[in-house]
Amino acid sequence: MSTRELRREPLPYPVWGEAFIDETSRQQMDNAMRLPVSVAGALMPDAHVGYGLPIGGVLATEGAVIPYAVGVDIACRMRLSVFDAKPDLLKQQEGRFEKILREQTRFGAGAEWKPRRDDPVLDDPDWQATPLLRHLKETKAIPQLGTSGSGNHFVEFGELEVVEHDPKLGLKPGTYLALLSHSGSRGVGYQIADYYSKLARQLHPELPKELAHLAWLDIDSEPGQEYWIAMNLAGRFASANHRVIHTQIARASGLDILATVENHHNFAWEERLPDGRKVFVHRKGATPAGKGELGVIPGTMGDPGYVVRGKGNPASLNSASHGAGRQMSRNQAFNAITKKMRDAYLRERGVKLLGGGLDESPQAYKRIDEVIAAQSDLIDVIARFQPRLVMMTDDPQDI
Repeated sequence: MSTRELRREPLPYPVWGEAFIDETSRQQMDNAMRLPVSVAGALMPDAHVGYGLPIGGVLATEGAVIPYAVGVDIACRMRLSVFDAKPDLLKQQEGRFEKILREQTRFGAGAEWKPRRDDPVLDDPDWQATPLLRHLKETKAIPQLGTSGSGNHFVEFGELEVVEHDPKLGLKPGTYLALLSHSGSRGVGYQIADYYSKLARQLHPELPKELAHLAWLDIDSEPGQEYWIAMNLAGRFASANHRVIHTQIARASGLDILATVENHHNFAWEERLPDGRKVFVHRKGATPAGKGELGVIPGTMGDPGYVVRGKGNPASLNSASHGAGRQMSRNQAFNAITKKMRDAYLRERGVKLLGGGLDESPQAYKRIDEVIAAQSDLIDVIARFQPRLVMMTDDPQDI
């Protein structure tokens, strides 16, 4: 097959939670499986429409990386810190913990710290690899370090119930006070994605309109190598954002951290298929779930998230869902859900919201318990996290 020739029919791929997935998402995944560089794929039960590849789509390519199959918020991730304290402390000192969240977090476009935060990631030599990265270090990375995006990004205190001892987590069954955050690489990742996705489209003018967002970069080409360096650097920057947030909240709380779990999505990993072929596995809104690998799959601002252990199922390319997944678009949510409806839902579940748009209401999402149940052959649940104090931004934008 020519490197320019699309398949007439998509390669077959497995689907988890098919009853929860809309037809447009399936069409997007079908389109991705027609690419000449695609060799395997899978669709997770939280899947919904994205740009190019659906959110919840997993795509393995050979010799190429697809910027829009990674996504605009490169290496968006979850981080869970478990404290040496009981969750009752939240009820006893709710005002203090609310004050900590308000003072130790920054959200949304233009958010930055004064004085600015520091982290070893700013000394990473890869910032000097290209003119774009040098520019992004000064204009985005330095001012945005330790901040969170808007949209569905959050920092929240809650109650963690450990139901099974796992050696990697190292916690006995029981309940703990915990902190959970969701955010990514901020303006750094967005600008990298924008620059290289436009370049990929220029390199593949032959792609029809419905496939234009799936334009790829040959990994051995100069643009492909540049993107690979930039994507991985954005991943390290995203991790540093969470590290700064958790460190300063722990310090302000006066609490010791017993355990941490961190995982990311919106990324491409170099992996091997069972037949030994080297591929680039794009997980756009999908969580790595290799055998024994720990991760966090959040619910909503009002519903539980889960600490899970991957089973390493090759059919899913060692992947699982990254959340509950939207069942309403943002516009649909604004039109269908009232503040009264959202707040009643949260009140019934003992959740206090410190900020968040109606488009992020729990009712806009699929039921997380059903999504988790649909992937029982991909993950084991070892802990359950119930949000109690949730900090988000009212700004509905994603970055």
